[in-house]
Amino acid sequence: MKFIELLLIAVGLAMDAFAVSVGKGLSLKRVLPRHAMSAGLWFGGFQALMPIIGYFLGCSFAHVVERVDHWIAFGLLAIIGINMIRETLSDDDEGHDSDFGFRKMFVMAVATSIDALTIGISMAFLRVDIWVAATVIGVVTFAFSAVGVSLGCRFGAKVGSRAGILGGAVLICLGIKILVEHLGLI
Repeated sequence: MKFIELLLIAVGLAMDAFAVSVGKGLSLKRVLPRHAMSAGLWFGGFQALMPIIGYFLGCSFAHVVERVDHWIAFGLLAIIGINMIRETLSDDDEGHDSDFGFRKMFVMAVATSIDALTIGISMAFLRVDIWVAATVIGVVTFAFSAVGVSLGCRFGAKVGSRAGILGGAVLICLGIKILVEHLGLI
């Protein structure tokens, strides 16, 4: 996997956390550095951890599905992408509160990083260096989440609503690219 593809996956995965961070920012009258750091560390940390867990789960059964791994990677990316778009279009107001406490942030970090667990499984099939991938995903998500809190406070819901659609489309396109490459159509 090329670095640009990894970066696109990281951006796609970061969009859920970005949208929730925008929602957190919407609830604030004034953004403090601790708000941006909290969102960045929680979301970035979990987005980095979950692909590692998924990777090792995927490695444990990758040899069984080697002949269809590209179909699995395509399917997982497409399902995640479609789900991100569907959730974005459902007008769910999840995340629009100013609670940055442990319990609230933990639950939101886990919820927004489940997709990263699945991506980690796909990366096991694609033989990606998971440590580099997890670092890139975590850093990108940290940055998007920290910026999302500030943007949410400044610009409102318009930014967050488009993030999920863009992230979902990126993941779907990457899934198609993986499938097309493995089928030898490019």
